[in-house]
Amino acid sequence: MKLYALCDQDTLNSRKLTLKDFVGFAKKHNAEIIQYRNKNASLEEIKESLIELRNLWDGFLIINDKVELISFCDGVHMGQEDLAKIDKNLEAAVAKIRAEIGSDKLFGISTHDEKEVENANNMDLDYIGLGAFKQTLTKDVTNILGEDLDKIASKSLHKVAAIGGVKLTDVFENVTYLVVGTGLYEG
Repeated sequence: MKLYALCDQDTLNSRKLTLKDFVGFAKKHNAEIIQYRNKNASLEEIKESLIELRNLWDGFLIINDKVELISFCDGVHMGQEDLAKIDKNLEAAVAKIRAEIGSDKLFGISTHDEKEVENANNMDLDYIGLGAFKQTLTKDVTNILGEDLDKIASKSLHKVAAIGGVKLTDVFENVTYLVVGTGLYEG
């Protein structure tokens, strides 16, 4: 399995870590992808962070939710709620975003159960995030998949990134990426 490192700005701030610190952790653990998530900054501030990350990081760089900043990274990841803001029909929302970002950018969405995975199978995506595997420190999670995550992942036609409380030591049969955030600092 490959490592997909989740760089959450609020977590960095709470731990008094910099983007450079985070990239160092990601490199130490041979991450392939970094997703940058910042829910509280302006677009300009997020853009500046993406530019800094790009100067520090040669791997894939994904932005969380901010499609308008796609030119500064290699792809975008969207949650179900954010897709619904674009269009109540999630397939239509995905089609709109894919048309905007093009086929050369990575595109992934979060899924939380077997039904959402099956719906995602009909969408033009590069991967899905599936979870939460366990409780996580960065989000309030109500749907914990636990050991069922791997079985549900087997239903996906896309690559699967296990999300939510994932640790570097977790092992799955049907998952391509481990999405690890705070666990990077522990290893």
